[in-house]
Amino acid sequence: MAKKLTLMMAGWIEEVKQTTNPEELGMILIHNGIVRGTSKSGKPVQGMKLSFDEIKLKSVIPIFKHRKGVVEVKVWINAGNLKVGDNIMLLLVAGRFKTDVLPVFEELLAFVKNEIVTEEEVQ
Repeated sequence: MAKKLTLMMAGWIEEVKQTTNPEELGMILIHNGIVRGTSKSGKPVQGMKLSFDEIKLKSVIPIFKHRKGVVEVKVWINAGNLKVGDNIMLLLVAGRFKTDVLPVFEELLAFVKNEIVTEEEVQ
């Protein structure tokens, strides 16, 4: 699975670079969320059960993609029973300048974590 995700990320980057006007592309940010071995409170966990609202996710991606200076947004979420070290999600935001891309990246990541994904830690 790790090799598949590495290829997915590389593919996303190449796709963005090949399909975007170079005058509009100056930054690509990627987040790779991973299941930690401890909860936020520091207690050990065995993994997590993860689900997400696919319809809601598909509806918000175009909203973030059409923000000023943003040229592409991609999100992949790994639903199911995950163990420590498994990938939770990949998230990409590409655009013109850091001042365009970084705020959208942070807002999208927070939105996905708070509004799209449901996580249940397995003790």
